Amino acid sequence: MREMTTSLPPSPVPASPRPDGPVLITGGAGFIGCNLADHLAGEGHDVVVYDSLARAGVAANLEGLTARHPRRIRPVVADIRDEAALSKVVETASVVFHLAGQVAVTTSLVDPRTDFEVNLAGTLNLLEALRRKPLPLVFASTNKVYGNLGGIALERSGETYRPVDAALRRYGVGEDRALDFHTPYGCSKGAADQYVLDYARSFGVPAAVLRMSCIYGPHQLGTEDQGWVAHFLIRALRREPIFVYGDGHQVRDILHVADAVAAYVSAWDRIGAVAGQAFNLGGGAQNAVSLQDVLAQLPALVGAPVDLRFGPWRAGDQRWYVSDTRRVRGALDLPEPLPWRDGLGDLARWLGGREDGAGERASRPDFAGAAG
Repeated sequence: MREMTTSLPPSPVPASPRPDGPVLITGGAGFIGCNLADHLAGEGHDVVVYDSLARAGVAANLEGLTARHPRRIRPVVADIRDEAALSKVVETASVVFHLAGQVAVTTSLVDPRTDFEVNLAGTLNLLEALRRKPLPLVFASTNKVYGNLGGIALERSGETYRPVDAALRRYGVGEDRALDFHTPYGCSKGAADQYVLDYARSFGVPAAVLRMSCIYGPHQLGTEDQGWVAHFLIRALRREPIFVYGDGHQVRDILHVADAVAAYVSAWDRIGAVAGQAFNLGGGAQNAVSLQDVLAQLPALVGAPVDLRFGPWRAGDQRWYVSDTRRVRGALDLPEPLPWRDGLGDLARWLGGREDGAGERASRPDFAGAAG
């Protein structure tokens, strides 16, 4: 079993030199952002955490970050739609990790305009600032750019859906898959994905795109709308019902956040080689699981049976999605990802586990370890 750590070891010798100046992380108080900020501050970087703190729980993440790294973390509480505030922090930065966004398909269906303004217009604000001062940019995109994959013939095998096509079954969806935006969220993130790639092509912004599958791990404040792995565990720890939309046989490749952080850092280190490219980032075929697979692990992790309830399929839901990770692992020299059962156990321990009591600690913001 691979040794688990959420504070990653130093990266290999970078392929591109890291310039002076703080690291800017938009959405830096969110789930992936705070893990990335914690890692980089621990490496000795000054980090500007730019976040509107609109999502419930992220203010506690920011408080934990500043307590752990008082000399390294500088918070900027502002919205990605605030062009002036964004331009000001870009002026002093050396690199930008763009993770700010509206993250839920369901929210985009309720309020498409805000979804558009945050995900697409906010990204354009950032790109315009970077057109004036080109800096390395790593953008958090999504597997939803490929749509619901309705054209892929599937079959049921045990508790999972899987493609009939043998190559898809073995490797997953590659970057050559045609884009097919579904739902307002898919449209806003997909359009932003394409704008980032075009600003690399048209204006020379050294930018790369990571199209993420399901990332999970510590500091994920999962809800019914987004972050399903943590949401299932939180509900189980609290002895609350878990609602499954669809039959639970839908498949995702899940990736521990420590592995995602390693990919973001490596993309920065190798930006000269990967600029202008998009990569699928997920757990890959070895970490492809159905919702039922994850649900089956919960009773042992929480020490109690779980109360499952089923509802209708949601719009745009993919019955099967697995990332072909061969390109991203080769380009970024990534190690084997953490096996999903080990990662699920790590998340359960962080959330509080049986001994600590889920009620108070199901979204605790603490960052363990010495301050940077």
